[in-house]
Amino acid sequence: MPRHFLTGAELDRGQLAALLHRAAELKAAPRSSTALAGRTVALVFEKPSTRTRLSFEVGVLELGGHPLILRSDELQLARGEPLRDTALVLSRHVDAVGVRTGPQATLDTLAAEGQIPVFNMLTAQHHPCQALADLLTLREAFGTLEGLRLAYVGDGNNVARSLALLGGLAGVEVVVASPEGYELEAEAGALLVRDPAQAVRGAHAVYTDVWVSMGDEETAAARRAAFAGYRVDGALLALARPDAIALHDLPAHVGEEITAEVLYGPRQRIWDQAENRRHAQKALLEWLLP
Repeated sequence: MPRHFLTGAELDRGQLAALLHRAAELKAAPRSSTALAGRTVALVFEKPSTRTRLSFEVGVLELGGHPLILRSDELQLARGEPLRDTALVLSRHVDAVGVRTGPQATLDTLAAEGQIPVFNMLTAQHHPCQALADLLTLREAFGTLEGLRLAYVGDGNNVARSLALLGGLAGVEVVVASPEGYELEAEAGALLVRDPAQAVRGAHAVYTDVWVSMGDEETAAARRAAFAGYRVDGALLALARPDAIALHDLPAHVGEEITAEVLYGPRQRIWDQAENRRHAQKALLEWLLP
């Protein structure tokens, strides 16, 4: 049976630690592995992307493989071809497939009906590849993950959910501060609070995400009003530990969820975080295609 990476729950604690260790090795020597030599990895984009496309396309190339970029309007899926048929055809031509889409069920169906590894490049429910990069960034900053406190301030969305799942697995205490109506579900495993100041006290990292994600445009005004008190600025960051870092999965909207002084300031690791997508995902691809 092929390995899949749909939510991050496919990993146990030891596998996650090994994957992050391997990611650090690959960052130190980006062209040291040819694990994908002679292999093709399909990357299906039903949603726009900058960091995901760059990091996966370059990462597959660095591993010696061929990245095959497919947009949804280039596939018969756009004309109603069943997912099962698409999964069966992909399985005859490529070695693995990553999908950036809306419904989690799309990935689940491709994994169930195909015979190749399927990995999640983003869905509305989960963003596990981002969480891998986040954990690698924390590991670089603090040398360990066990016992760290990460404060996530904002929407209890796919990013927060993946941080709770994989962060918890790695020994990180994840605290999520959200306004009423935008909370992460309790089952996700994070500590849930309402007050951003409460969340960031004692935190090693303060993390935020956009207030209006793709697909939320119709409720943009209501969201901006609800999140007005959840901006990560210098004053909020000052409530965290003196050595705390600021994180953001990008793209950022300066003046909304984060200020310029934090986004471009000396305490952020946001651009390292963006680069670390490539290294963490290369380690993931090695695990998926041993």
